[in-house]
Amino acid sequence: MFWINAAMLAILAVSVVTDLKNRKIYNKVIYPGFAAAFILQTGLQGWAGLGAALAGSAVGLGLLLIPYLLGGMGAGDVKLLALIGAFKGTGFVLFAAAYMAVFGAVMALIVLLLRPGAGQWIRSIVYYLYGLRYGIKLPVEFSRRRLSAVYPYGVAIAGGAVAGMLQKGWWG
Repeated sequence: MFWINAAMLAILAVSVVTDLKNRKIYNKVIYPGFAAAFILQTGLQGWAGLGAALAGSAVGLGLLLIPYLLGGMGAGDVKLLALIGAFKGTGFVLFAAAYMAVFGAVMALIVLLLRPGAGQWIRSIVYYLYGLRYGIKLPVEFSRRRLSAVYPYGVAIAGGAVAGMLQKGWWG
């Protein structure tokens, strides 16, 4: 278990750095990671380990496939979550995905709040909600450009995996 965790954490660290720096998670990191996951799982648990790695990989891929197909996610992000599934299995990738969603939501909120004009936008939402309280509908301008932002989701994926490892106590 130690080698599986160590290999996964090393790949997550490299992926976070490249995602922050270049907004990319490189195949030259992911594909050797898959090979390591399948070899380690098979070596440690035999055919059952290989089956668990394949199933975990499929679940990880499936969790982010639709957002990828809709254009809201990069292919590297999808492969990274599939890789986590290959290393740790189906149950863990589902558990980590819940943490990933929380990390991703917080990151998205921070990105939106740090954009120019965020104060005016928040103020108009507060006025709108306050007006609703008294039955007045004030106009609020929402622009799609304002709400669209690109941010390194690999950080949220890695954060979810590490939080899952901390929660489960799977370090050794």
